[in-house]
Amino acid sequence: MGQTFASLGAQDIRKDSLGTIDFRIQRQLRSYAKADPPPDRVKPVPIQLLHHALSIAAHNANSPAIQATVDMAVIAFFFLLRPGEYTGTAKEEQTTPFTFADVQLFLGSQRLILLTASPADVLAATAASLTFTTQKSGVRGKVVNHGRSGSTHCCPTRALARRILHLRLHHAPVSTPLGTYFTPPTPGAPPVAHPVTSADISALLRTSAKAIGPSIGLLPKDIQARSLRAGGAMALLCAQVDSDLIRLLGRWQSDVMLRYLHLQAQPVMKHFAKRMLTGGNYVLAPGQDIPNFPP
Repeated sequence: MGQTFASLGAQDIRKDSLGTIDFRIQRQLRSYAKADPPPDRVKPVPIQLLHHALSIAAHNANSPAIQATVDMAVIAFFFLLRPGEYTGTAKEEQTTPFTFADVQLFLGSQRLILLTASPADVLAATAASLTFTTQKSGVRGKVVNHGRSGSTHCCPTRALARRILHLRLHHAPVSTPLGTYFTPPTPGAPPVAHPVTSADISALLRTSAKAIGPSIGLLPKDIQARSLRAGGAMALLCAQVDSDLIRLLGRWQSDVMLRYLHLQAQPVMKHFAKRMLTGGNYVLAPGQDIPNFPP
């Protein structure tokens, strides 16, 4: 409208007497940008890439770093998390990571006491949830719940259970980020804590993309840690989950009405993990830079 006024020789209504955009309009535009930032142009991660990463972890069972990295990749994919929410580095990506205290595990209708439940019960958990506390674009106290996916390893509930057992084994406080792993100490010293970083996630995914990427339309350069969030959303879309529910789960604030919907209703979320396991299996149409892969 301001441009239209100006084109007719009138004053641009957006500008003040100094010829700059009115500060109220500047604030409004800035709030729009903060509410729903522009998407990063990364390709989504198909579920095949996670399966391959899990196979890498299976061949490196004695590596706490690889085990933690692949578990956090699985959790990020199913919960549509931003890198700073699932890595072990505080303040990464201008948000804070989920911690031990933010996790709940359920065995049927029973909520497990994570500090004292037996390892067998933790691993047998049938559902898991994350509670938002200080994470970006999350309503404080909101709980997002997933059931089992049906896969032994590529499952958000099982991945969270594995992380809880690892942290508990090393007596980590409940404020410890989930993306933390411990390596054996030197004699007489406590275990050494390390954070899973975005670079660790990206490196693992790119290793898998190098091995199988051309067969699913990907190159390693297409993938980075934030691809997991896009991959989870794409899996839900391919599984024909309603787009409003996808935006709700991913906390994309394009519609203020989404604030009044509740993901805590278990019937909404109960079968999402299973559907994502199926819906995440797709192949991208290859670009010209993708090498020809034999059938």
